[in-house]
Amino acid sequence: MRTLYDHVRRTPVLRTAVDGRPVVLKLEHLQLTGSFKVRGAVTKLLTLAGDVSEVVTASGGNHGIAVAQAAQLLGMRATVFVPVTAPETKTRRIEALGAKLIRHGSTYAEAAAAARDLGPLYVEAYDDPVVIEGQSTVTREIVEDVPEVDAIVIASGGGGLIAGAALASGGRLVVNVEPAGCCAVHRGLEAGEPVDSPVDSVAASALGATRVGSVPLEVLRRHNVTSVLVSDAELLAARDRLWEEFRLAVEPAGAVAFAGFLKGEVPGELPCVLLCGANSEWLPR
Repeated sequence: MRTLYDHVRRTPVLRTAVDGRPVVLKLEHLQLTGSFKVRGAVTKLLTLAGDVSEVVTASGGNHGIAVAQAAQLLGMRATVFVPVTAPETKTRRIEALGAKLIRHGSTYAEAAAAARDLGPLYVEAYDDPVVIEGQSTVTREIVEDVPEVDAIVIASGGGGLIAGAALASGGRLVVNVEPAGCCAVHRGLEAGEPVDSPVDSVAASALGATRVGSVPLEVLRRHNVTSVLVSDAELLAARDRLWEEFRLAVEPAGAVAFAGFLKGEVPGELPCVLLCGANSEWLPR
C-alpha cells in the first residue's frame, strides 16, 4: 500500500539565530513541487486511487501544481482552473505536469466556482479534513525533529496549513501570519466565522483566499492560535533577507511567516518559522 512518504519529501530544518534570537527554519520550500501543498494533494488522491480516474481543482498556482503532480504520480487525469492573474511560472508547471489548464475569472474564488461546475471530483485546496491531515505532516516533522520548539509560525491563505499545524502542534502556540491586504484567516478568527476578505497583496497568488475555509476555522477556534499581520514591504524585505543571510530563495508567500518573526510579534523561546513555498519568477541577485 502506497503512503504519503512514497511520494513527498521529508524536508530539513535549519537551526540558527536572527538578530540575536534563536529560531528554527523549516525548509518546506524544498518540497517536491516547491510548496507544502503536495502533502495535502497526495493525501487526498491516495484516498481516491482505484475509484477515481479524473479530478478537477482550482488554484492560485501552488495547489494546482500539487494536484497536477499528485495526479501524475498516481496515474490520474487532472484539470486545474486558475484565475487569469495566476503567475506564468506556476501555470507553466501545471501544464508541464500533464494537467489541463483553464484560465477563468480574476480571483481564486471565481476560478473555484467554475471548476466545481465541471463534473469530475473536485479537490479542495484547504476546506477538507483529509487535505488538512496531509498538511499536518509538516508540523509533525518539526515536532519530531526539534521537540523543544515552543511556537510554530505559519503563513495562511485559506487555512489548511495552519489548521494542520494546530492539530499536530502538541499544544504548542501556533502563530498565524498574513499580509494585511490578504488576511482571510485573521478576519475569520476575529468574526468567529468565515467572512469576505479583500485580496490585495504581492503574495496573493499563494495566499489569495477570499474566505477562510469553514473546516480549518473550526479547528483553529479550538486551539491556541494568535494572529500577526505584515505589510507587503515587510514580507518582501523578509524574502530578501532570507536570501542575503541564508541563501534561501522563496516566493513572497514563503517569506510571510519570517516577516512576522522579524516584526517581533512572535513569542516563544525557540519558535519555528515555516518557509512554505518557492514558486516565483523572482530571481535572487
